[in-house]
Amino acid sequence: MRPASVRSGNPIAPFVEGQGIMMLDGGLATELEARGHDLNDELWSARLLLDAPEAVRQVHLDFLAAGADCIATITYQATVPGFRKRGLSDHEAVDLMRYAVQLAVDARNEFWDDPVNREARLRPLVAASIGPYGAFLADGSEYSGDYDIDDDTLYWFHRVRWHVLADSQADVLACETIPSRREAMVLLRLLGESPGRWAWLSFSCRDETHLCDGSPLAEMARACDAEPELMAVGVNCVPPSAVGRMIDELRKGTTKPVIVYPNSGERYSAAAKAWQGAPPEIDWDDASAGWAERGVSGVGGCCRVGPETIASMRRRLVG
Repeated sequence: MRPASVRSGNPIAPFVEGQGIMMLDGGLATELEARGHDLNDELWSARLLLDAPEAVRQVHLDFLAAGADCIATITYQATVPGFRKRGLSDHEAVDLMRYAVQLAVDARNEFWDDPVNREARLRPLVAASIGPYGAFLADGSEYSGDYDIDDDTLYWFHRVRWHVLADSQADVLACETIPSRREAMVLLRLLGESPGRWAWLSFSCRDETHLCDGSPLAEMARACDAEPELMAVGVNCVPPSAVGRMIDELRKGTTKPVIVYPNSGERYSAAAKAWQGAPPEIDWDDASAGWAERGVSGVGGCCRVGPETIASMRRRLVG
């Protein structure tokens, strides 16, 4: 199956046209955790903006060196209310979110300034990560979408961070691990408030054909299809074994580029706030080649997928 046709101006277009696919990065937060940083905190990875920003920049660099064409900022769980609970002012919270983007931009620029890194490469993108409301709650509800708030409250929660990141140096916005139809529609509304801004929307799912709230994946892809500046639709933090079927479901509803970045296949316990069980045996090279054959335009990894795996998939998919 050939990849979807890509609208002119879409930031993913040069990668699809030039090398067949865009390589995303892997799990930024879990890679930091693997390097010894404690993320057992309501801010999760965003705490390292306060405690260890240089470590964040280094992981960005390592994913770029591994072959990522796009790196995501450490803003997934960074919100004004979250930083406010830590005792920061709203102004300080906004400055930290801008700083997160700057860390990624600086890493990308440092990488690109080396002529060696430009050989057979396109200039990588920086995606400003926007996680779901459930990430702020830090109770695992990003994997259910079961929020005890109305749609207006959900809209105003997202609006502040959205416009901070939309006004930043990021190349695109990455709406990630979105568990429900209503949260997706709120984010699409905000995209409509940002003319000229490109974003992607990636869902979390309870099974191969449904979002976490039960909405059909194909139906949600159809709802996204009419948004002109939505650059791609996809799934993330899902088991690798489910990705093939999910691609087929997305394809039923959209002609937009499809991106996939699954986790390592382990099960996350919201109660224990830990990954449980041994990771399944996955041949990431063969798996990613199968996803490419199904027509995806972007491939990467989410939680517990590190630079080595990204490098291996790039060698298989891009050369």
